[in-house]
Amino acid sequence: MGGAADILELMKEIRGRRIKVLVAKLGLDGHDRGAKVVARALKDAGMEVIYTGIRQSPEQVVETAIQEDVDIIGVSILSGAHIPLMERLISLLKEKGIDDIPVFLGGTIPIPDIPKLEKIGVDKVFLPGTPLYDIIKYTVEAVKKKRSRRN
Repeated sequence: MGGAADILELMKEIRGRRIKVLVAKLGLDGHDRGAKVVARALKDAGMEVIYTGIRQSPEQVVETAIQEDVDIIGVSILSGAHIPLMERLISLLKEKGIDDIPVFLGGTIPIPDIPKLEKIGVDKVFLPGTPLYDIIKYTVEAVKKKRSRRN
């Protein structure tokens, strides 16, 4: 379970253009190894990945999402500022009328904070050690759901 054949099967279910993912590091956090690993896994699974690099503001991420017309946004935060940063990001997506873009979050997120993040509008939270296959599978399924709502 979770092998290359499973990923290929998942990707066949997506019709139209390739999945376009924005991966971003919000805030002053400079540790980006995890974000780069996830970005590479998504790319290797056949997705188009835009990686913004470290120290991005919510405003920069939303602007990039608009310019690149992304299907989904993945954010990595290790600094402990995940709640205010995600509140701002989700608020900006709503302001710009693009809050149909699913947002997932990874990093050192305290488990008690997950329900608050979900209430804010974060679609999924991945904790350290999550298998890459689970992130790929979630991404495909979230984009599939988003695209079916648009049609």
